[in-house]
Amino acid sequence: MLDLTTPSLLFSAISLILLAYTNRFISYASVVRALKERHQQTQDPKDIAQIANLRKRLHLIRLMQILGIVSLLFCVLAMFFIYISFQLIAAWMFGVALILLAISLGVCIWEINISVKALEIHLEDIDQ
Repeated sequence: MLDLTTPSLLFSAISLILLAYTNRFISYASVVRALKERHQQTQDPKDIAQIANLRKRLHLIRLMQILGIVSLLFCVLAMFFIYISFQLIAAWMFGVALILLAISLGVCIWEINISVKALEIHLEDIDQ
């Protein structure tokens, strides 16, 4: 049996996750701006590949944010259905919120793996 406090437990977790996603987005946006400016000056082909990689990561962060926000929305809907005593619908809404949050975290893992690979490529010349 769900009560109002169960979905509300996710509010702080989702808020912190969204804050982390936003911080990643902001840092990538500043890197993209710097790379674009550098590319306009140097015409280095490596910059294009890095910008393409960052573009993919920015799209993944946007997906992570959207999934997190929709998860939060489903938590709110679950609380509403609990409030009006529609327990079955509330349980399904909360379940969907959990699934969306899990998918968001999975996309986060995917994005982190891409980030690590990009850094490894960037550091290859130091190992040689």
